[in-house]
Amino acid sequence: MPRRRFYLYAALAAVCILAVGLTLRSLLAGLPATHSLDEYTPALTTRIFDWRDELVAELSIEKRALLPLSKIPVDLQNAVLAIEDDAFFKHWGVSPRGIFRSAVANFFAGRFVQGGSTITQQLSKQIFLTRERTIARKIREILLAVQIEREFSKQEILQLYLNQVYFGEGAYGVQAAARIYFGKEVGGLNLAECALLAGLIRAPRGYCPFNHPDRARRRRAVVLDRMQSEGFINDGEKTEALKPEVPLSRPLDMTTQAPYFVEHVRSRLERKYGTNAVWRGGLKVYTTLDLKMQKIAEEVMEKGLSDFDEKAAKDWEAKLKEDAAAAEADGEEGVEVSTTLPKIQGAFIAIDVKTGAVRAMIGGRDSKFNRAVQAYRQPGSTFKPFVWAAALNAGMTGASLVEDNPLAFYFDGRDWRLLEGATDQYSIDLATAPFAESPDFKIWVPNDFDGKFLGVITLRKALALSRNIASINLINQIGPPLVVDIAHRAGIRSELEPVPALGLGASVVSPLEMTSAFGTFANGGIYVLPYTAVRVEDSQGKELERYVPTEREATTPQLAYLMTDLLKTVVTGGTGRYARFLAAKHPMAGKTGTSNDNRDLWFIGYTPELVAGAWMGYDDFGSLGKKDWTGGSTVVPWWTAIMERVLQESPKKDFPIPPGIVFQSVCADTGLLALPSCPRKVSQSFMENSQPTEYCAADHSRPLELAPGAASGAVQLPRPTTGQALEGEEGLYPLPSEEEILGQPETEDPNFIE
Repeated sequence: MPRRRFYLYAALAAVCILAVGLTLRSLLAGLPATHSLDEYTPALTTRIFDWRDELVAELSIEKRALLPLSKIPVDLQNAVLAIEDDAFFKHWGVSPRGIFRSAVANFFAGRFVQGGSTITQQLSKQIFLTRERTIARKIREILLAVQIEREFSKQEILQLYLNQVYFGEGAYGVQAAARIYFGKEVGGLNLAECALLAGLIRAPRGYCPFNHPDRARRRRAVVLDRMQSEGFINDGEKTEALKPEVPLSRPLDMTTQAPYFVEHVRSRLERKYGTNAVWRGGLKVYTTLDLKMQKIAEEVMEKGLSDFDEKAAKDWEAKLKEDAAAAEADGEEGVEVSTTLPKIQGAFIAIDVKTGAVRAMIGGRDSKFNRAVQAYRQPGSTFKPFVWAAALNAGMTGASLVEDNPLAFYFDGRDWRLLEGATDQYSIDLATAPFAESPDFKIWVPNDFDGKFLGVITLRKALALSRNIASINLINQIGPPLVVDIAHRAGIRSELEPVPALGLGASVVSPLEMTSAFGTFANGGIYVLPYTAVRVEDSQGKELERYVPTEREATTPQLAYLMTDLLKTVVTGGTGRYARFLAAKHPMAGKTGTSNDNRDLWFIGYTPELVAGAWMGYDDFGSLGKKDWTGGSTVVPWWTAIMERVLQESPKKDFPIPPGIVFQSVCADTGLLALPSCPRKVSQSFMENSQPTEYCAADHSRPLELAPGAASGAVQLPRPTTGQALEGEEGLYPLPSEEEILGQPETEDPNFIE
């Protein structure tokens, strides 16, 4: 009987062993080869190319970048080990303790709530298995984990895991996660950031700081507690790592090539084709970007802005010392002053004159806000060319005269009116003395950078020197609506106030629209709509769209050339003369600009083929400080440095002269025909039959004549209100207040090289 029982048990055991063996054989037969573990790549990635078909960026719902373990911060490795698998270096792919712990949790919960998987098990599941929760899948996961542990070292497994694990927001791997959540390379993460990322692995959506900042903060604290328990950090390090705020929105990935351009293209694609097509559809997007030019612009602009930050910091430090000394002299103690200076921001955009193709775009330094497109700022004197264009269109020429003498406007309770007889400060004081004590009395006395008045000067010289009084007089003569009309036709899309202060940059505009409007002058009066995408293909190569440039005639070719000829003088001998040596090799035209209280510095310049605009300022609209920090002295140098490298291999090419343009030698002072003995002769362009017929007098005198269509009497200035707003591409941007408009007009360097 015992012998029979023994054989029975042996048979049953053999059957069980055979069944288990067959089951394992079946499971093992279906297991994938683990040697391909590190070869996984995501599919259907949207690729963005520049105009030379060079890859610029990739957009995919599975963003990943592979890094060696040595490039991943130790704090991040330890944070992941502490929260996900503290026995990683002790087990053989499976943790019996973890399995027991999860089994107990699942038993008491009455359902599957905890997996107990090791990092190796997670890796096998992420790459090879489905997300189903069955015993068979769990066994396959364990078998794969054991097999992985046999073929790879612990360091290799950890490296593969950190490069594959999902962190949410489409980020696979630590490098992609660092870029998406913090906008930086993984090597630049601090302890707090490492802990936050490690905490995301268990439930990326539930702990996402963008949607659940409080949960993310608490989860980070849990990770730091575990790190301290494991001996990875001490109490002081944990306390410091608990202080920083969690990120509330996705920063712009500044590690991407041409990040602002790519973001601009991505936004447009999503509006047209939808998010799913962009992130999962595998589109091929061929853009207008010149990646070589973009990299040059980014490098040079960053250096220019960094140099400015250094100078501003020194001035700020000196000011703080002066303030502290003054406070001490007054017997004040404990006076709090701001010791931080914000980082200066900048924007640069370059556009092909003939086609409107955007060749380069920089929207700032470290923010998602694209200042090249979305920032609406006062343009200062860069708006003056539209005043001069309206004057030429009204019948004036570059040799016409304009007054640069004192003038004033007063507010009569309803309108701003020109103060008659205001010829100097004494006459202004005399005329306004009876009203000076009245609280309702308002007066505006425009001025120039140097506080001087040049008398009667030609339009060419007035534009080259960026004279404010001359600009106001021109608008007053021809009427503000004509200026608004020609600016809109040239390409300005923002709302413009038809007031004399318009020529000083009273209205707000974006760098993109200003730059494209200057391109109208460069393109012979033809406005071309800027664009960024040439064509888009789907994943099968089928063409979804091909852009056809949109253009319209804004001015006559003759008027455009006359403006270009005037703006050449700005570069060769006016406020933009820093670029004069480059202009000798590559003919160019342009205009500087500095807004009220030095809040915005500009330069927009162009060659026959490329127009480029540059801006710098503070996001909080604060003053840049020194009076001599102007568009001409601060922006033109780094704009010139960019263009010098961009144009290095381009042949010299001048602007084509359209039919109907003639040149005449005139006196630089009077604008009349120059006598052979005149020491100040200049070559001036004219529309045929508009050149002067009289010769300059020996004393260079000439009576001032108003242009055709000159206006007089009451003029409209903005009413004193501060509640207006202008809707921009990404929201509302405030219009300048009355104080900003009337306080301190354009400031420019008055020196003129003749």
